[in-house]
Amino acid sequence: MRKLIYSMNVSLDGYIAAPGDDISWGVPSVELHQWFNDRAREVAVSLYGRKLWELMSAHWPTADQQPDVTPVEAEFARIWQRTPKVVFSSTLARVEGNARLVTGDAVAEIARLKAEGGAPMEIGGATLAGAAMRAGLVDEYDVVTHPVLVGGGTPFFSALDSRVSLDLVETRTFPDGVTLSRYESRS
Repeated sequence: MRKLIYSMNVSLDGYIAAPGDDISWGVPSVELHQWFNDRAREVAVSLYGRKLWELMSAHWPTADQQPDVTPVEAEFARIWQRTPKVVFSSTLARVEGNARLVTGDAVAEIARLKAEGGAPMEIGGATLAGAAMRAGLVDEYDVVTHPVLVGGGTPFFSALDSRVSLDLVETRTFPDGVTLSRYESRS
């Protein structure tokens, strides 16, 4: 069975976006961006909710062609462009690039993709990830914590129906006081 990884930048008080969908506090250092690049290279499929898809697809399809792009950003753009993506939305009519749209039951489709086996999948977007967490489909949580308190917004973790026990498998510190805590779900 294929592994499903939920990974996003998160504020110290637990939010992936501040009020107004502000994510400006989560700009990665070169070292952290390289970690994201290395991890993205290992991912076979990226799963997106509508909001995160709109954010990512507005920037990364042409980011490697921008005059002020850094080498690590250009590398991520190329990885992102070639990685197959599945976008879950009941409001979008279509998606572009190396993506396909799913308008039906997200949990059923994620379970089907997991059952295919192969390299890991990543999931992004609080609502989509929350549905996958409640269904017991998330195998790994990569929590990239930034030393900032934003006071509200979109939480990293949504309400769950039951407790999820985790094992800490890695910690790492990046510049600017950013930390990675990587957890695996206990079977």
